[in-house]
Amino acid sequence: MKILLVANYKPDAQESMLRFASALYEGLQLAGLEVQIVHPEPHFKKTGASGFGKWLGYLDKFAFFPRKLRRLAREADIVHICDHSNAMYVRHVESRPHLITCNDMLAIRSALGEFPQNQTEWSGRILQSWILAGLKRARRLTCISVATQRDVIRLTGHSRERVSVTYMGQNFAYAPVEEISIAAEARRNNAAFDPGVFTRHGLPEKPYLIHVGGTQWYKNRNGVLAMCAALQKQLGEQAPSLLVVGKPLHNPPTGVQSRSGVDNQQLAALYSGAELLLFPSLEEGFGWPVIEAQACGCQTLTTNKMPMTEVGGDAAFYVNDPQNALEGAALIAQVLEQNATQRQLTIRKGMENAARFSTGRMIQEYVSIYRSLLRTGFDGAQD
Repeated sequence: MKILLVANYKPDAQESMLRFASALYEGLQLAGLEVQIVHPEPHFKKTGASGFGKWLGYLDKFAFFPRKLRRLAREADIVHICDHSNAMYVRHVESRPHLITCNDMLAIRSALGEFPQNQTEWSGRILQSWILAGLKRARRLTCISVATQRDVIRLTGHSRERVSVTYMGQNFAYAPVEEISIAAEARRNNAAFDPGVFTRHGLPEKPYLIHVGGTQWYKNRNGVLAMCAALQKQLGEQAPSLLVVGKPLHNPPTGVQSRSGVDNQQLAALYSGAELLLFPSLEEGFGWPVIEAQACGCQTLTTNKMPMTEVGGDAAFYVNDPQNALEGAALIAQVLEQNATQRQLTIRKGMENAARFSTGRMIQEYVSIYRSLLRTGFDGAQD
């Protein structure tokens, strides 16, 4: 079976989608399949995602790449478009059995006016309508959560038989960094520990909360900052600091610092030493940080709605209103007040929950879909 993976345009720097395509490529090779991965080549645009560079990128993606894609598709048994934002390529591969992975419909929903707090410019509305037209044209789709599946079915009109769910697998072997976890637990219990453990790994010496995410409206960074400000008022000097991993903060408040350019190993260390992951998103397609943190033995607070509840399972703490700073602060304080037995039980449940999202399981499910596509042609009926 020859699989062609259509991956994202590298200058757009969509790191999570690039990592997903790479993990899929490596996993399918290990499964014994013949795999080729293709990206639109950056002939004109090299870096940057806005201004004039955006239009140069459109030339690379939409004027020059389709010809190459059509040629490679003719040689493949299955064409897998790894990100729904490239659904406009469907018309170039629809003569072959094909599959699209749908991550979330947030940009499309914004363009349709479903999120008044996030206005979409005219060019964005055109692009998202183009993407939606490609999704409607596609013969088989799979979604990374039930929440995304519901949106896809509602917006495309496809049947549930054509739109399945394949949960993401972790794109790194996240696990506790043992010496950090041991030192952090001793610190929580007011026992002796070596503070050098934290400095060696570039971690704060004092207890800290962690938030991982960008500045997109749905990541609710302002909500996180408000919760921590409310927590400081409640606990005073006993309140942990906040470490934000992602785009740097400008003029961060007292007790808040940020880190950018963090790789997977560094992130595992940060999770291992943290008291709690704060992930109160307004919307998500999946929510990778939830299972990353759990896999590293870090407790997690997230929003009580899908897909966060799908991902966090019964091992996360859920806030009902992620924009209610007082509610969030009260729940954080409740987690911090756990005794050692309660904390270890939650940590164990979190690690067990994170293990559900293995890359091996994800690869097996994709291989099953590919085989179904070859058996049924273009109808995409599930097994």
